[in-house]
Amino acid sequence: MNFYPQSLTELINALARLPGVGKKSALRFAYHLLHCSDGEVKRLLGAITNVRTKIGHCQDCFCLSETPICSICSDQRRDHRMVCVVESSQNMFALEGSGTFKGLYHVLGGLISPLDGVGPEHLRVAELLRRVKGQNITEVILALSSNVEGEATTTYLKSQLAETQVTLTRIASGIPVGGELEYADEITLARSLAGRQKL
Repeated sequence: MNFYPQSLTELINALARLPGVGKKSALRFAYHLLHCSDGEVKRLLGAITNVRTKIGHCQDCFCLSETPICSICSDQRRDHRMVCVVESSQNMFALEGSGTFKGLYHVLGGLISPLDGVGPEHLRVAELLRRVKGQNITEVILALSSNVEGEATTTYLKSQLAETQVTLTRIASGIPVGGELEYADEITLARSLAGRQKL
């Protein structure tokens, strides 16, 4: 039996659908929102609206960006000959947080996973190949998770890039097998980039 008012129940249910938020956490968040000031609620609503309306993808690397070309791709101080391939924007932000990589990125938008119906055609592989062939890129670093999907994607990208003149490397095994990049600490990420290996 539900003792909560309907609108509170709807808020709890909506919050519980967020990743990593269970019913108890959703209930705590809902109570907080119920008792916080109108100003706090307006700021939260404004932030949600802004992120939904202002953020798109960079036309070059496909990372989240508020501008057509993101600040990383437009930064002339970075090494534009080096591209680090990642699964998602979250992974890119995790690597960028290590402070050690000074090249560019390419966000694939996922990993090859036949069981989930995700093939190479669902990822930004064609866009990566266009960048490699059309820009002065000398090294592509594969920074993909060390799980089955990450290994399958690495193997596929290796075959697709074999005919190019680019040097293909992958990050070192500082990331544990089965681990996800976005949850790794900054020191592990830094060591992984520094110890990348040629494929």
